[in-house]
Amino acid sequence: MTQKLRIFQSLWAMERRHTDGYERSLDENVAMIAEAGFDGISAHYTNRADVIRLNETIRGTGLKVEGVCFPRRVEDLRQPLALAAEFPVSHINLQPDIRPRRIEDCLPLLDGWMELADDAGIPVFIETHRDRMTADLFFTLDLLDRRPDLPLLADLSHFLVASEFTYPVAGENHAMIHRILRNARAFHGRVASCEQVQIEISFPHHRPWVDLFLEWWDYGMRQWRNRAASDAELVFTCELGPKPYAITGRDGNDSTDRWAEALLLRQMLRELWARMT
Repeated sequence: MTQKLRIFQSLWAMERRHTDGYERSLDENVAMIAEAGFDGISAHYTNRADVIRLNETIRGTGLKVEGVCFPRRVEDLRQPLALAAEFPVSHINLQPDIRPRRIEDCLPLLDGWMELADDAGIPVFIETHRDRMTADLFFTLDLLDRRPDLPLLADLSHFLVASEFTYPVAGENHAMIHRILRNARAFHGRVASCEQVQIEISFPHHRPWVDLFLEWWDYGMRQWRNRAASDAELVFTCELGPKPYAITGRDGNDSTDRWAEALLLRQMLRELWARMT
């Protein structure tokens, strides 16, 4: 058995939010993702009716699921876990929708969520995300000091733009990101700059930021490979979000084709992985 990279596409990122008002249906989006050869999708796992509809739609496609939830209390994780037990997922992506100012107030929540995950036998990873418990890089590092084995889902774009790292990134800032990556069990992917959470990866003048993220992802993937089982699968979700994440032009529409850029990002990741094998 060999370790594998599985690349998912975010359903949220499939939203057009175009001024023409047209949105593809769930069936159309799933067909588009499956036909393009993605390995899975990222979708909310909080509403039973929605989860049933989603799993009916992906039946027969071979697509796997990353289930996303936004708990504020320990008990809020029970429903996503119950849904994941009935409709299996690769893992649960937990965005802790609470913003304590003290580390001590976070620990009972994190411990409670991890206990529920262990009891259910379902992997639950804590996403690094703005406007969540993990919004601040320093605060998150302090959490890791108290809970060194906390499994993270690393979305580094939030830390870069929130911290406004200057370019070239200083060694001490690389070291902090590397600390996050050593706990990463999965990834969400977009490329940020120090001022924008999501920039156009196909623009040549953004290449330095693309290379920075590829360097970080390379480090994170290698760290994962060193500790994961020989047959483990690493999930990387392409998450090029719609506006206001996406930069728009005067007409109010995306400045690039985000679907084309998702395919480009996937190719970059495949090449990165191939260089490790």
